[in-house]
Amino acid sequence: MSACDTCVVRNRAICASLDGDELKALNAIGRHRTLEPGESLMWEGDDSVLVANVIDGVLKLSTGTEDGREQIVGVVYPSDFIGRPFGATTGHGVTALTDARVCVFSRKDFDAFAREHPALEHKLLQRTLAELDRTRRWMLLLGRKSAGEKVASFLLEMSERLAPPGCSTFSEQTLTRFSLPFSRQQVADVLGLTIETVSRQFTRLKADGLIDLPSRREVVILSRDGLAAEAG
Repeated sequence: MSACDTCVVRNRAICASLDGDELKALNAIGRHRTLEPGESLMWEGDDSVLVANVIDGVLKLSTGTEDGREQIVGVVYPSDFIGRPFGATTGHGVTALTDARVCVFSRKDFDAFAREHPALEHKLLQRTLAELDRTRRWMLLLGRKSAGEKVASFLLEMSERLAPPGCSTFSEQTLTRFSLPFSRQQVADVLGLTIETVSRQFTRLKADGLIDLPSRREVVILSRDGLAAEAG
């Protein structure tokens, strides 16, 4: 495992609160793992044996319905933390949507380290509360927003969350051109829409001059203010 102080998400991950000696100790219990698209890191209902920091790439959190369908319940990006510290089982599966690199820890080793380092526990609590806020916003999006508002909100979030590490200003923290890590069907699953509705909304936003679609996955935001207004 390479040194933590050279990690590209070092200043945004939960380990940002640690000093040099603490980073060395954390470095000793972790390892890097590379995932290919479609490769799973965790499985729903399994014993919680791993936790991880995302270094690069995008992964989905998913759960299965009673009739065998998959429901995407969340997406994680570089610097996000995944897994269930201090937990017995994993509540959802974790699968790579793109080529990804993660920093993996044994849950028991990580739990012991966290108990000895209050700053890390505090950072983990902050992350948990931020994720709770994001989940509540997502509930609003799914429950109250129209199809057009959902798709516009989704694209704005992608432009922010896919920005490369190290951005320091708001303009740098958002992208105007990016490749979606989702198929149109996956976008529909995430937003609770049909694939036909998603395709119509993409076409409409393009016709309105708010976005351009150079390819099936590539998106160019032409008017961020206009897209924000569309998102409600």
